[in-house]
Amino acid sequence: MSVVNLLEFDLDGLAAHCEQLGEKRFRATQLFRWIHHKGASDFTQMSDLAKSLREKLAGTASIKSLTIASEQASNDGTIKWLFDVGGGNAVETVFIPEDDRGTLCVSSQAGCAVGCRFCSTGHQGFSRNLTTGEIIAQLWFAEHHLRKRLKLAQGERAITNVVMMGMGEPLQNYSALVPALRMMLDDHGYGLSRRRVTVSTSGVVPMIDRLRDDCPVALAVSLHAPNDPLRDDLVPLNRKYPIEELLASCNRYLDAAPRDFVTFEYCMLDGVNDTPEHARQLVNLVRDKVSCKFNLIPFNPFPESGLRRSPRERITAFARVLQDAGVVTTIRKTRGDDIDAACGQLAGEVQDRTRVKERISTRSPIRILREGPQGRDDTHNMQETKA
Repeated sequence: MSVVNLLEFDLDGLAAHCEQLGEKRFRATQLFRWIHHKGASDFTQMSDLAKSLREKLAGTASIKSLTIASEQASNDGTIKWLFDVGGGNAVETVFIPEDDRGTLCVSSQAGCAVGCRFCSTGHQGFSRNLTTGEIIAQLWFAEHHLRKRLKLAQGERAITNVVMMGMGEPLQNYSALVPALRMMLDDHGYGLSRRRVTVSTSGVVPMIDRLRDDCPVALAVSLHAPNDPLRDDLVPLNRKYPIEELLASCNRYLDAAPRDFVTFEYCMLDGVNDTPEHARQLVNLVRDKVSCKFNLIPFNPFPESGLRRSPRERITAFARVLQDAGVVTTIRKTRGDDIDAACGQLAGEVQDRTRVKERISTRSPIRILREGPQGRDDTHNMQETKA
C-alpha cells in the first residue's frame, strides 16, 4: 500500500481510509482532531489512539505539509509565505492580522488561467491545480505556526477567517476545493463558520451553482466593470459567462448562502473603470436586482500591466455615488503592498503551460480616459495605451 498524505482527506475521506485499515469511524475523528486541532504530524504523539493503529498509520500514511521557500513580513504585520509545490512551481499564502481577526489568504492553483488584465498571477500563466492537501496545508501550517509564534493561549485561534483569494481561480479547481472547505468548517477540524470562509471567483457560473448545493460559504465575485464590453476586456471569462448570467447565479446562490449578500470586488483602475458614469452604471446594474455590497480595491500596480491606480479622491467620489444610491460600499485598506502581498500582487513561481506571454501580446489596447476640457467623461479626449 502506498503512503498517503492524510492532509488530503476531509473527515469522511479519513473515515474511509481508516475503514480500509480495519478501524471504526470514531478513530478517524480522533485522528482528524490530532491533525487539525492540535497540529500533530507525528503519530507517536497521538496518545489516545491504539498502539496498533499508530503502527498501521506509520506504515501507510504521513502528515506532510508544504516546504517553505521564503517568508516575508510587512511593516503592517502582514506575513507572506512562498510554498514550494514541486515541478518548479511555488504558491503564495498571506496572513493579515487585524485587531478583531486574523485572515489567511489561500491559493488554489499554481498560476491562473483566467488572465485578468490587472492581476499579477494571471500574467504568469497557469501550471496546475493544487490538491486538497496542498490547499489545506497552507492553513494547517499557518494556524499551528502562528499559535506558537504569537504565544497564543491553548484553544485560542490564530486564523479566524479564510479567504480563497490567493493565486488561482478556486472554482476551476472545484474537486479539490470543496473537501478543503469542509475541513475548514468541520468542528473537529478548524471550526470556522460559513460566514468566515469566503470563496472569491471571477464568475464561473456553473460552479457557483454547484457550490451553493455542495458547500455554501460566503461568496465574493470579481466584477471590476459595469458592462459587458469593458468586463470582456478586463476579465476574459466574461465572454463565456456575461454579467446578466453572473448576476442570476448570484441570486440563486443567496438562497443557501450564510450571508444575505454577495460581495462584488471592484479593482479601481485609473481612467479605465473609475468614472462617475461607471459608478452610475453599477447602481443601475444591481439596485433592486441582487443583494450585494461593493468592495472597492485600489489597484496594486505591477510593471507588466501597463495600468495605474485610481487617485484616492476619485475612488472616494466613486464610492459616494454608490453609497448615495443606497448601495453598501467599502474601500479596501491596502495591506502588505511593501512585500507584494496585496490584492492582485501574488505571483509565486509558475511553470506556465498556457503560453500566456504570447496571448497577452495579441491583446487589443485598453481604452483609457484622459482629462479633457470637458472633464473626465469627455469621450472626444479618449486615448489608448497598450496594457
